[in-house]
Amino acid sequence: MKQLLLYCRAGFEKECAAEIQHKASLHNVFGYCKLSADSAYVIFEAYDADSLAQFYRDYPFEQFIFIRQWSLLLADLLELPPADRIAPVIAAALSAELSSCGEIRVEYPETNDGKTLSTLARKLTVPLRQALRQAGVLLPKEQKRAPVLHLFLLTGQQGYVGLSYPENNSPLENGIMRLKFPNEAPSRSTLKLEEAFIQFIPKDEWDKRLSGGMNAVDLGASPGGWTYQLVKRSMMVTAIDNGPMAESLMETGQVRHLMVDGFKYEPQKKNNHWLVCDMIEQPQRVAERVADWLINGWCQETIFNLKLPMKKRFETVTDILQQLEQRLVDSGIKYQLQAKHLYHDREEVTVHIQNLVQRF
Repeated sequence: MKQLLLYCRAGFEKECAAEIQHKASLHNVFGYCKLSADSAYVIFEAYDADSLAQFYRDYPFEQFIFIRQWSLLLADLLELPPADRIAPVIAAALSAELSSCGEIRVEYPETNDGKTLSTLARKLTVPLRQALRQAGVLLPKEQKRAPVLHLFLLTGQQGYVGLSYPENNSPLENGIMRLKFPNEAPSRSTLKLEEAFIQFIPKDEWDKRLSGGMNAVDLGASPGGWTYQLVKRSMMVTAIDNGPMAESLMETGQVRHLMVDGFKYEPQKKNNHWLVCDMIEQPQRVAERVADWLINGWCQETIFNLKLPMKKRFETVTDILQQLEQRLVDSGIKYQLQAKHLYHDREEVTVHIQNLVQRF
């Protein structure tokens, strides 16, 4: 097949389409996108199947910003009659000569209509898994290192069947990281930073990079949603904001609150491992200030949000990140940069940058 199925946040289909066309074209893969507003998915159809398959295997999935999940479609849109939704899926998989898949995921668009399919997806998963194993499409036991078969339900009677590879996909159902809001947190924005830590920092490095006793700065901290995540990890936090901080955070003794403009504050010592920032400001201005922190050696790692404009969101983010990276390169800084439109983000993209040389 010559099609990719791409999941995204509803309302960001244009950004998803712009991103896949841009990345694919850089690898000499050309095609066009089919999308509908607020559908939460995009189909990219390439002109050449072989080049698309190569791109799909080789391009690092984690480098996408707006794409939550992707799969290589095995067939056109399937009709799934209520009397037997399983048979068309088996037929499509066998027609594609699939075997030795590790698991089946029955998924759906992250829209209000799509969420109504969640019950059907759960009910369909077990009998579909059993039938696929009997047909030899799935291995007898779930295997996380084997290819993943996806059934993406558009309605109760239509869906797409696709294939993804565990070394180059999202391991999450629907590509979504669901987190529980901690009642003691001052604001729901805390989930953005929690998801960012999970997304960007490998779990086996948490003891080293998210450890107790580290110093951190939170620009635009009030009322403390992001500071809460730092305090939770036993860090010492300097909270910068002219607004008030939650009393529960101040009572921990781990937070120093300075009523200062986040764009003017400069640390007196170069001993802050983390800088975090969720200020509601122009994204260009935020990126420039974060670059100042990295270039001046005021932090080793940073996670920050870039608020998105209403139009040309992919182009805006791409341009800003390119300018930021150019400043870091010109300053001789070795770094790793990651950016993602996280599930708990809305009109923003979260960026992580690590200075690979500086150590505190």
